[in-house]
Amino acid sequence: MVQAYRADTGNGSAEPQRTGSRFRDLRDRLTRDRGIWRRGIVLAGCSVLLTLVMLLHAQIPNTIGNLGSLTETFLPWCAVFVPLLLILGLVRRSATALVALLLPVVVWFNLFGGLLTDKSGSGGDLTVATHNVNADNPDPKGTAQQVAGSGADVVALQELPSGKVAAYESALAGRFPYHSVQGTVGLWSKYPLSDTRPVDIKMGWVRAMRTTVTTPRGPMAFYVAHLPSVRIKLHAGFTASQRDQSADALGEAISREPLERVALLGDLNGTMNDRSLHAVTAQMRSTQGAAGDGFGFSWPASFPMARIDQIMVKGVEPMSSWTLPATDSDHLPIAARVKL
Repeated sequence: MVQAYRADTGNGSAEPQRTGSRFRDLRDRLTRDRGIWRRGIVLAGCSVLLTLVMLLHAQIPNTIGNLGSLTETFLPWCAVFVPLLLILGLVRRSATALVALLLPVVVWFNLFGGLLTDKSGSGGDLTVATHNVNADNPDPKGTAQQVAGSGADVVALQELPSGKVAAYESALAGRFPYHSVQGTVGLWSKYPLSDTRPVDIKMGWVRAMRTTVTTPRGPMAFYVAHLPSVRIKLHAGFTASQRDQSADALGEAISREPLERVALLGDLNGTMNDRSLHAVTAQMRSTQGAAGDGFGFSWPASFPMARIDQIMVKGVEPMSSWTLPATDSDHLPIAARVKL
């Protein structure tokens, strides 16, 4: 009876199971479980589908509800499906599902891994900021002062209602002796402005402008733009045709710019991944992509999911790019420092 409760160890005493034996037991269980590779085929298929969406997003057509642009706008968020597929694969005890999950992980890091590192540097000659202040902003003065407090030399604002322009002008007058408002967009500068004019982006009213800022290191062209809004509708999909036409017109205007150094500040209602902004993105660099830290999402301010507010440049070197604290707008302001 005593022997029934005593481990048979050879020396009459119990020993803890060695770590090596635990791994052998796990290996043996996996070997004996013949269904481990047969289970989870559907989950593996989901991983392959997720991988194909990221790899072939440019091939998703826009003919039906602008599905391609919608996918590209939120493409980084494909990562949220990975933990879900991982948990389901573990629950199903499926080696096939877990191995297949490596595909979207590798592709996602190939596409967006570079944005996870801090690429910002020190130095630079000019700090710029841009903000869609929201036409319904209840505190124009506070919003303007908060953006100006970033230390920017040049500030661009979009969605300026005519009845509140005076409030923004008053709030910024002490920091920026030069400014121009064209339609619903404006630019404030510590340096003189010249050759200021509206830019026709095919909307029927002014939502874009161009001006020359005479910096201490020479002239630089600045474009401020607020492209048409996009909507996601159940019956129509991603309605962005007017935005796309305006992007083409803006890109054409920038391509004709005679100055070598150019900056575009504004709310483009689209991300750098969106093919429909190609007329602009093909000829300019995103300061966030080149010298930012993280994705720099700017909208919506309450839970940023996409960077639709952009600072883009050509002929100058981005040194750093960042998102500013929230104001009373539904967008976050963004800033960048460049070397001329």
